[in-house]
Amino acid sequence: MATNVVVSAMKPQDFRTCAQTSFCRRNRAYADKATSSSFISPYNVVKDTINIENGIISGELINTDNKVSFIFEIHLLINNIARIKINEKYPLKPRYDGAKYWSLIQEPFNTLEYTENPSTGKDGVTSLSFGVDRNHKVIIHHTPFHVELLVNDEPVIIFNNRGFFNFEHLRKKDDPANQPEELTIQSEINAEAEIQTEEEKEEKQEEGLWEETFNGKLDSKPNGPESIGLDISFPGFSHVYGIPEHASTLSLKETRGGDGAYNEPYRLYNLDVFEFDLDSPAALYGSIPFLLAHRKGASTAILWLNAAETWIDIVKSKDDKSFLSFGKSTPTSTHTHWFSESGIIDVFAFLGPTTSDIFKQYGLLTGFTALPQSFAIGYHQCRWNYLNQDDVAEVDEGFDKHDIPYDVIWLDIEHTDDKRYFTWDKVKFSEPEKMQRNIGRKGRNMVVIVDPHVKRDDNYYIYKEAKDLDILTKDKDGKIFEGWCWPGSSVWIDWTNPKAQEWFAIKFAFDQYKPSIFSGPEITMPKDLLHYEGWEHRDLHNLFGMTFHAATSQGLINRTSPNHRPFVLSRSFFPGSQRFGAIWTGDIAANWDHLAASSPMLLTIGISGLPFSGADVGGFFGNPEPELLVRWYQTGAFQPFFRAHAHIDTKRREPWLFGEPYTGYIRDAIRQRYILLPFWYTLFQEASTNGMPIIRPMFVVFPDNEETFAMEDQYFVGNSLLVKPITSQGQTTTEIYFAGNDLYYDYYTFKKIPVFLRGGSIIPRRQRFRRSSSAMYSDPFTLLVALNKKGEAAGTLYLDDGKTYEYLKGHYIHRNFNFTSGKFISTSFNNEQVQDNENNYIKSNDDVRIERIIVLGVDKSPKKIIGYYNDLIDDKKELKFSLGGINDIKGIVSTSIGISVEEISKDIIIIRDPKLLISRDWTIEFVN
Repeated sequence: MATNVVVSAMKPQDFRTCAQTSFCRRNRAYADKATSSSFISPYNVVKDTINIENGIISGELINTDNKVSFIFEIHLLINNIARIKINEKYPLKPRYDGAKYWSLIQEPFNTLEYTENPSTGKDGVTSLSFGVDRNHKVIIHHTPFHVELLVNDEPVIIFNNRGFFNFEHLRKKDDPANQPEELTIQSEINAEAEIQTEEEKEEKQEEGLWEETFNGKLDSKPNGPESIGLDISFPGFSHVYGIPEHASTLSLKETRGGDGAYNEPYRLYNLDVFEFDLDSPAALYGSIPFLLAHRKGASTAILWLNAAETWIDIVKSKDDKSFLSFGKSTPTSTHTHWFSESGIIDVFAFLGPTTSDIFKQYGLLTGFTALPQSFAIGYHQCRWNYLNQDDVAEVDEGFDKHDIPYDVIWLDIEHTDDKRYFTWDKVKFSEPEKMQRNIGRKGRNMVVIVDPHVKRDDNYYIYKEAKDLDILTKDKDGKIFEGWCWPGSSVWIDWTNPKAQEWFAIKFAFDQYKPSIFSGPEITMPKDLLHYEGWEHRDLHNLFGMTFHAATSQGLINRTSPNHRPFVLSRSFFPGSQRFGAIWTGDIAANWDHLAASSPMLLTIGISGLPFSGADVGGFFGNPEPELLVRWYQTGAFQPFFRAHAHIDTKRREPWLFGEPYTGYIRDAIRQRYILLPFWYTLFQEASTNGMPIIRPMFVVFPDNEETFAMEDQYFVGNSLLVKPITSQGQTTTEIYFAGNDLYYDYYTFKKIPVFLRGGSIIPRRQRFRRSSSAMYSDPFTLLVALNKKGEAAGTLYLDDGKTYEYLKGHYIHRNFNFTSGKFISTSFNNEQVQDNENNYIKSNDDVRIERIIVLGVDKSPKKIIGYYNDLIDDKKELKFSLGGINDIKGIVSTSIGISVEEISKDIIIIRDPKLLISRDWTIEFVN
């Protein structure tokens, strides 16, 4: 029997705090103990165990308190990356080390470019310089154990600087020795009565070590306490970013005192949180344990590769002196404390030195974002749920009637036969193939939502196949785990099992969530469930959703020949998810605060290696008033994933239902998205090759401008478009920060959100209004050239078939545009995989032309303009041009630099039909 659960807001009591989580309490208590003046970390390097070979420094550690031994390895990797691993030397059983198999594209290569420094072996120090220029250094201090990473002799990352390193070794329950010490933090733990007696204190110490209860749900903890903790400091860095997903600020807040600090650590634990609270470190749908530190002149980052529940404390200190600062003080340093419930310590350090270097380093390790099909970056129309196929047809026709383009219409879970995924409700959707063909005839697509649970029904073929293949998740006793979700009684496929991945490759699905279980603790899977090879769910919880994402992605690739790129959307994510598809921020609410929060959330996700992300336009919960809906469309049009979505209990809100002028405003926002699709697609290609975020925080574009370091209410699309969303009701004015000594041209005008084109940019556009992106496939291009103060500009354009993987074989168009010294030159960025005459994409698109070139900021009108192909330099043709008129320049008037429409119109050159093809090398000369 299906169940229909209606929720209206987040219930904090459904989710654990640090005080209700025993390993979080223990590690925070250990940190408190370590901050006392008498404390010395008990972890030391065992004498004469250091070995240096093939870029790996290894050795043995001993906890002098309990005599437990550990093995550490520091890998010096290529591409300015280092890795530190710590595990027990003699564990009672193997500890989980499987996240690397899902997150890393391959085992990274060690560098052989290193030199031992003279200090090695003296005074308990081991030191190596590494990298081609030997400008990176690792210093290992033996007693107590801590590790420094330096760039140009300046420390950028220090491990165990504060002595918080804490590794709970596996033990037998009946072994009285070496029980972890429970240091209660009264202000954080006690909503309870103060512990009075020794007996009560001992009972409190045992709480949560071998079993733990939350909201009546028991976690059996068969391995006992097994958490790991480590402090990681960033000397001289006052701003740190990342560790999504949280509804928090871009520049992360402190969590243990400080201005505006949270009183909880940031939590990483993938959960299904309905209508989540804002300005909170609470866990949400995805987890990327990646943290980036930035200061003027330097950037560095770390990846804490652990898929168990993880918490991160952040504090900042003034005038901190690092181990190798030689007395020099830094203004502010940031100290982080990471602790996970299980697994091993496996941390990657990215040494930059720039943010763009770090994005590439992270992508080389975990993979770059998958280049999507071109339709996926158009507009998506979704709600839970369209009622039937007639409803779908009416919505589709509504877009045509109101001249609004779109690419995808979605069906939520109500399209199924009683929540049996991969089936259709035969009454509501009696002719699904015909319905999809009708959508497809217009170049549009349909996406259906499939959740990861499976209805427990012996007559349901998916359940029967999975059960027979023995690929279902088991409970702690080895029996098939059953929980309660949308279909009622449900089971969950164990996606970590290779057999499950292979089986699912012959199925298909388009959307997946983290494992949501209404009857489970915190509405998710119990931690003591068992997966492939006997691993507990606690070990891999945060990557479990990604395993479903991966299986679905591969299934979609396999279903077409030639293979088409998949579109797979997920709320759950982990490092590596970018290889499989897009994500969104989940159940956001239809209010102004959630609209404002969407920008820092998406910026954070983007700089954490997952650029294809978006928020539900209009908000998922609640009914937005027309002004809010318009502002959300105007913002969503400048975010990577652009989809409207709504809860089943909300009023209908298709773009035309609010009438004019609102329909017109929404139409304009969606059309603006489609005009810029060539620009967006080029940015996606860039992200797929070098890891650059598609929407970028101000500090990424202006890394030396400290005014931008905490700025989160405006951002760049690429390096060209500056966007300032309007996020307050009735707002008619706003302040915009124009960084750098650049010109900015007002790109987006009256009754829209402020969007400015940065001087020095060239952006490609297609300006003919069509039903969908596929209908624009052969349309001509307009090139918008915004000159900087030097009269220069540059840009790129990337094109391919938008569907297949032929681009990997060299079948694409990649152009480099450069305007300097009065010459506008287009040259090829294509590699030499195939020659132009063998390039299938060029051959099939050799007639796509440029219909217009608009040049902004010309200092004086040229006497004439000539154009020619670079291989036909003797065949020069004089081109027709005009000074821009008022109607020609709407939306590209440079009012932002204080010039009136009349004045600026004299500085705009419009070249119509230059008779040049987009695929050819050509030059346009301005002759004065």
